[in-house]
Amino acid sequence: MIEITKVKDMQELSKNWKKNSFKIAFVPTMGYLHEGHLSLVRLAKKLGDKIVVSIFVNPLQFGPSEDFREYPRDLKRDKNLLEKEGVDVVFVPETEEMYPEGFQTYVEVTEITRGLCGAFRPGHFKGVTTVVLKLFNIVKPDIAIFGEKDYQQLQVIKRMVKDLNLDIEIIGAPTVREKDGLAMSSRNTYLSPEERKSALSLYKSLLLAEELVKKGERDPFKIKEKMIEFIQSYPFTQVQYIEFVDPETLEPVKIIDKPVVCALAVFVGKARLIDNMLIKPE
Repeated sequence: MIEITKVKDMQELSKNWKKNSFKIAFVPTMGYLHEGHLSLVRLAKKLGDKIVVSIFVNPLQFGPSEDFREYPRDLKRDKNLLEKEGVDVVFVPETEEMYPEGFQTYVEVTEITRGLCGAFRPGHFKGVTTVVLKLFNIVKPDIAIFGEKDYQQLQVIKRMVKDLNLDIEIIGAPTVREKDGLAMSSRNTYLSPEERKSALSLYKSLLLAEELVKKGERDPFKIKEKMIEFIQSYPFTQVQYIEFVDPETLEPVKIIDKPVVCALAVFVGKARLIDNMLIKPE
């Protein structure tokens, strides 16, 4: 496995791969890798000839009071994990390499970033789309793989790729969970043992919503009330949002008469955790 830190070096290698008709599969990450990330890498290996994983904690997608400085980092451990998975290149640029002095160009997807996480994290998705487009221009992938746990992010990237006519196939991979159902996340490391137990309320509340829909409840507001009550019966929890949205447009639905995504964000202690589930009425 090669480690590359410079944009030009990564671009040069990708150009050579393209000349030799290799299909490049790309997994962008912020590092502190877990089994969820590694599942994306394994999917990339099935779909591509050359596998690139980027590790870059992107300052543009963190708000002023968010956890950019505290975000967990362990590059040595990450590289060992990627080496074992047979990754060809780990691309690890410095912030100054990605955003040199005088940087002033941004990419923004407008409508589907208004709700869900976008409503509470102004500028977040502008930071995501800007860095992802830069990474696409550097790595030049044929395929890029993102996890469905960050459901809004996945839809935003798909929209950007469609709107800007990028010749890249975007693939969403299923959320990977711990044995007890907690969605894997680098931010789970913030949880104390007691908070970790309370974090299970997110997945359990999604199962509760699914069960209510199966039993015939079609009013998202009634389901939402029960979910909030359930989650906040656990200590250390504070619901930021729960929404039932159209899977593509992410517009909130008023009645559950077709498949919907239930997405939520909950503070458990200081950790802001997200999860979602596709729910289909009978």
